[in-house]
Amino acid sequence: MTELLALIAGKRVGASDGRVLPVINPATGQQIGVIPRCTPEDADRAVEAASTAFSTWRKTDPGTRAACVLRFAEAVERDAERLLELEVSDNGSPRSELRVDIRVGIDHLRYFAGLTYQLRGETIPTAHDRLNFTRREPFGVVVRVLPFNHPIMFALSRLAAPLLAGNTLIIKPSEHTSLSTLALADQLSDCFPEGVVSVVPGLGAEVGDALITHPKVRRIAFIGSLTTGLAIQARAATSSVKHVSLELGGKSPLVVFPDSDKDAALDAAVAGLRTNFQGQACGATTRLFVHQSWYSEFTSELAQRLGALRVGDPNDPTTQVGATVNLAQLEKVLGFVDAGRAEGATVLVGGDRLQEGEMGNGYFMAPTLLSDVDPRSPVAQQEIFGPVLVASPFNDYDEAVALSNDVSFGLTAGVFTGNLETALSYARDVEAGYVWVNENQRHFPGTPYGGVKDSGLGREEDFSELESYTQIKNVHIAFDSRSNHR
Repeated sequence: MTELLALIAGKRVGASDGRVLPVINPATGQQIGVIPRCTPEDADRAVEAASTAFSTWRKTDPGTRAACVLRFAEAVERDAERLLELEVSDNGSPRSELRVDIRVGIDHLRYFAGLTYQLRGETIPTAHDRLNFTRREPFGVVVRVLPFNHPIMFALSRLAAPLLAGNTLIIKPSEHTSLSTLALADQLSDCFPEGVVSVVPGLGAEVGDALITHPKVRRIAFIGSLTTGLAIQARAATSSVKHVSLELGGKSPLVVFPDSDKDAALDAAVAGLRTNFQGQACGATTRLFVHQSWYSEFTSELAQRLGALRVGDPNDPTTQVGATVNLAQLEKVLGFVDAGRAEGATVLVGGDRLQEGEMGNGYFMAPTLLSDVDPRSPVAQQEIFGPVLVASPFNDYDEAVALSNDVSFGLTAGVFTGNLETALSYARDVEAGYVWVNENQRHFPGTPYGGVKDSGLGREEDFSELESYTQIKNVHIAFDSRSNHR
């Protein structure tokens, strides 16, 4: 069985009390390894090591910091196949999709390294005999708490900005998918000085809480659920004032008007459900609103397309839908479907766990479409984080916007229309941080990603992410009034 250790103060170590957590392959339901169940004492050691390393790292030339990140990107690229093996067995998503995740993570490392010298202050006009300027300075020790859905992509892509800004970093991976992040420890040790980066696995309520509440941690970044994000905000405030950024859940709308390209909209509805990650994507467009004149035909065709997707072994190149990350998550998703049925929704396709043939004891679920869903019901209001799409009709533009905004979330949104005025009006009126028009789920480096309302605080994937790991210091200088050089 695989056993990978934590990285603390430049050394590979187990938990201080020796405890471990099992690693389950979601495609088989079988244990394949163990990881350390790190303790609050381990968290304290990681913070102290990061704090010590910060005193030197913050003074390191920006170009040297960028060179470290670029060397790390190259090392990961060389080791991509080993990392991919671990990721597939731990996460359950199709191999082809996780290969892309590694590529995206590496690309983000290089993108941010190229921005290093753009991180700068500014001079501010003032009196003739005075000078006023700002400096951007690092926070110190940064903690990043990662989700289970894209483990290695987030471990890679969200590592660069805090380090390039001069901070030291502690990564707390999800206890459900820690293998690939722990496997990066060798490259991290080779490319960064001791203590600059640590990887500390374990339960969120134990080591995660200890990191969040540590008084020497002044900057926290989290990607995950609304419930955990709220808890992090509350717990972080108990020990010291901290800067917290959150990329939380979504219940994002996709609106289809009858003047759009129907085939393209059908493709986008399938892509928006993110069945390639079993619906486990914060930005998935999981609420579908189709104009009444198209609704019956559109949902019928969509059900056929979803039903044709191949669910199965993540290592099979023909697989389009893999395994849900763990049994608890699968049962949660199935519970939402059952609740939708009880509330009168019609299951047009899917809705059940799959266990026949190669599915065996794995955590597989068929892509699911619920029709005629009450927009105010829990299945339409709460993030399910599974391959479940809920559909409802609308009659006009105002109703489409009202339905889109009638949730507490506001991460992404999509609209299909052939009318430019409708497209621009919807992009203006929808409450979301990232809007697609006549496309869905595409991301481009340099574009800010994040949500409004309960979907989070802050933006990532662009230059503002790099700036967010700095604090602004203002410097005011008065020239010597006795000087003749006035």
